[in-house]
Amino acid sequence: MSATDPHSARDASADGRAVKIVSHSDLFYWWPVWAAGFVMALLTYWDGHVMAVVPDGTTTEQARRVDGVEGPRDVLVVPAGQALALDPVTQAPIQPHLRMARSNALGVVYATVLMVVLLITNVRLRGVWSLAIIVAALLVSVFLAWFGWWDDVLRRFEVADIHINAFGYLCVSTALFVIWLFVFVFFDRVVYATFSRGQFRMNLFVGSGETAYEVMGMVLHKRRDDLFRHWLLGFSSGDLIVKTGGANPQTFELPNVLFVDSKLKRAQRMMQEREVT
Repeated sequence: MSATDPHSARDASADGRAVKIVSHSDLFYWWPVWAAGFVMALLTYWDGHVMAVVPDGTTTEQARRVDGVEGPRDVLVVPAGQALALDPVTQAPIQPHLRMARSNALGVVYATVLMVVLLITNVRLRGVWSLAIIVAALLVSVFLAWFGWWDDVLRRFEVADIHINAFGYLCVSTALFVIWLFVFVFFDRVVYATFSRGQFRMNLFVGSGETAYEVMGMVLHKRRDDLFRHWLLGFSSGDLIVKTGGANPQTFELPNVLFVDSKLKRAQRMMQEREVT
């Protein structure tokens, strides 16, 4: 093996004589979380309800007469000796303004998406059965939400409600999206492999430079054993294993390579060619 000029590697990649393969972190598979959060924020805002923050023990009353208000109204009655939260500037009671969906459905679906993504990015689930179980869980959650049955289910089992206001969804999703985008565009591209004619180059971290290996005896192997993660969330991704030949063989693992099939074919084609000078 020998050190190579990084400028020559970039030039080869630019003119189509090289295949650059980037290894992504598991954070890439978290895109459904921030995407679902943005959707839930929009649906919560459109729901047209707001949240009132009241003291513990506040009760609701229907069709009550209120001085200065025409007709009977539904009201909230705070306990004796308690008061609503006051604005620190005007010292007037804070009016309800936080957008909140009336149903638990949005919160339950978002929590389901979060739990599923957390599971598949930390536990390797193999085989068709794992895919079927995860898809079934998502479908059940969305099905109950679509027909508005989650409120009845949670009320029957006396489980706490799952509510997030629209700005809460927006804040979490925006922060996660910014982190995801930074890692995907910049941080993940620190570790990459380059296949050019008859040569393989590996860059493991910033400032390390590239190390070149001859392709004689080199073996490329694609591993795709997690159907849900690699196929549905990863846009036909997979893990690429590179085993070099020679007297001092080394093994490099490039996890979460997007569109791994097409890149593997191009890399194998490059390995079979030789640079003519």
